[in-house]
Amino acid sequence: MLTAACHCGAIRVDVPRPPSCVTNCNCSICRRYGVLWAYYPASEVQVHAPPGMADGYIWGRKVLRFVRCGTCGCVTHWERVVPVLGSKMGVNARNFDPDTLNGVPVELLDGAADDE
Repeated sequence: MLTAACHCGAIRVDVPRPPSCVTNCNCSICRRYGVLWAYYPASEVQVHAPPGMADGYIWGRKVLRFVRCGTCGCVTHWERVVPVLGSKMGVNARNFDPDTLNGVPVELLDGAADDE
């Protein structure tokens, strides 16, 4: 089990394994957040947060909810607004221990082309 945590530790995201690659997206929100996304089946991700601690932001087509800590403001993950069978979640890989990403390839995603 591998854990990503916000700066203050209030929100923890557990995943079963290190990512095989991460995505650097240039869409208007991801470039502002400065995140690297690791993708996992939603069924494999466990989010631990005290009630009311996770703050969400939904924009554009209103398909994804970006989640951040209500105390320290760190973006921890994104999830589908309406989960579907087999859906994925994006976990902010910058919240893993830095050594976790040693040698992990970074793929560039032109999300700006899809911005609304």
